[in-house]
Amino acid sequence: MNQIILVTGPARSGKSEWAEALAIQSHKSVVYIATATHDSDDQEWQQRIQQHQQRRPQDWTTLEVPMQLSATLAQMQPNTCVLVDSLGTWVANLLSQEEAMWENTMQELLETVQLVAADMIFVAEETGWGIVPAYPMGRTFRDRLGGLIRYLGSICEPVYLVTGGHVLNLSLLGSPLPVGKIGV
Repeated sequence: MNQIILVTGPARSGKSEWAEALAIQSHKSVVYIATATHDSDDQEWQQRIQQHQQRRPQDWTTLEVPMQLSATLAQMQPNTCVLVDSLGTWVANLLSQEEAMWENTMQELLETVQLVAADMIFVAEETGWGIVPAYPMGRTFRDRLGGLIRYLGSICEPVYLVTGGHVLNLSLLGSPLPVGKIGV
């Protein structure tokens, strides 16, 4: 049986580093799915990507998958550990989708995750802990990512929160909320 893990938390909390440590502990071949794309005009973004790349073991396979996450996951083999970093970037890449299309995309991802035999680790940013964004696109991003994290968290075991330099296993510390129909 595959293991599905969610690692969530605020920016610069160490989410990716914790997820990478979990992938190493799996003792399986690792496929790292980067949802970000290279933008040669953004030097700061390139430096962030480079930092992530330098931290990862050389024998990991890296795939850049800015949009087709479900299709890519569906191709993963049982003897692998797949690390998806990050869901926030993936959601941002799909912000132009109409709401009904987004709900279908999210449903497809959730269904695919439950069918894939590989272990999976998802990294997701927590964005809803602050003020309500003042512009519609910001609210759409926050709501979509928050909903995705909630639905994915309901099928993941364990769910980790990384914050303040600490890793908390929410699956041990808390109780999951009931999850209703997607989009409600």
